[in-house]
Amino acid sequence: MVRVGLPAVLAAACLVGGCSGFLPAAGPTASAVAEGADIATDQGLLARYEIVDVNAAVVEALRGRPLDSLLASFGDQRPSVQPVIGVGDAVTVTIWEAGSGGLFSAPMMGGMSTGSKSSSIPEQIVARDGTISVPYAGRIKVAGKRAPDVQAQIEQELAGKAIQPQVLLTVNSPLSTSVTVLGEAAAAGGGAARLAASRAVGPVSNLGGGRVPLTEKGDRLLDVIATAGGVSAPVNETFVRLSRGATTATVPLTAVVSNPRENIFLRPGDTLTLVRDPQTFLAVGATGANYEIPFSAEGITLAQALAKSGGLRDFQADPAGVFVFRFEPASVVRRLHPGSPLLTANFVPVVYRINMRDPNSLFVSQAFRMRNRDLVYVSNAPFTEVQKVLSVFSTVTAPLASGASLYSATR
Repeated sequence: MVRVGLPAVLAAACLVGGCSGFLPAAGPTASAVAEGADIATDQGLLARYEIVDVNAAVVEALRGRPLDSLLASFGDQRPSVQPVIGVGDAVTVTIWEAGSGGLFSAPMMGGMSTGSKSSSIPEQIVARDGTISVPYAGRIKVAGKRAPDVQAQIEQELAGKAIQPQVLLTVNSPLSTSVTVLGEAAAAGGGAARLAASRAVGPVSNLGGGRVPLTEKGDRLLDVIATAGGVSAPVNETFVRLSRGATTATVPLTAVVSNPRENIFLRPGDTLTLVRDPQTFLAVGATGANYEIPFSAEGITLAQALAKSGGLRDFQADPAGVFVFRFEPASVVRRLHPGSPLLTANFVPVVYRINMRDPNSLFVSQAFRMRNRDLVYVSNAPFTEVQKVLSVFSTVTAPLASGASLYSATR
């Protein structure tokens, strides 16, 4: 009895003495996570992270977590004003006359008209001073004006020189009223490529994107993405990054699709970048699998995350030691812990603790939403540490016991 009980007594004594700190482990115990939130210093306790016990109230508070919003960042939902001609646009001017023999029509031959009564001026780019050249009318200011206004101006300049001139101005390449689309747009050959080829809007790279001109009616964000050929990455992994002037906002494409208010009108000069960012979480500790796991859907709950990671190991996991490590905006932590000393930073390290021994936690885990780059950690059960110590003592004492048995047998 003494021989059998001695290893257990020694193991218990070693655990009390802190031997478990030298044993292999996948991470801290549940008690270590709770005790590590504050660390003792000369000035007192220093908070390192917040521990939040997850319940229905916490889940409801997290629903109001602030997210980037295109509507909040750029505001105005009205379509852009009617496009005007700008510097860099390619335009063509065609002039008709009421009779033959004028400046822009073929001469009469034998009293009969043998030619056209119109003439097209070759395509030209609006110069940096905002002008184009029209024969017999000189330099015409077109930048910042609508096509009908420029047509009337040219007709006025040609009055008395041409025979009742009528002018048509066509903008072939409206670069000044276009949106630049970059990133995970559909590959060349999609809508942007065809549009670039047909309207000379600009080159489209093999990675997708290019310049997409805005139409007279005004174009929303999803309209421009569709014109650019759509997205090449899965929708749930695609983020929309819109830059306008000095303001940039990034939102999930799913948020734009599901909320029509986020599908805002774009403006000339906007830069739209489609970024692929696969949503993943890390599973470590006493779970069935320890690696980075993709969401594989628009969003998953903690219950789904535990299932994807193989669940809790029966003979190792501590059901009361399930944690989610995450950096939360200070505004969220202010609702959870109004007096937190960590609110001086923009983002606060938070550890969410779920006690899976409580049957109600199964409901809570189905409502707790996972975030990109969350870390799910399951600690070892206390008895697991005892087993490790007993295993170490067994390894040490087994040769001694064998030697003692052999010695007794030889005697």
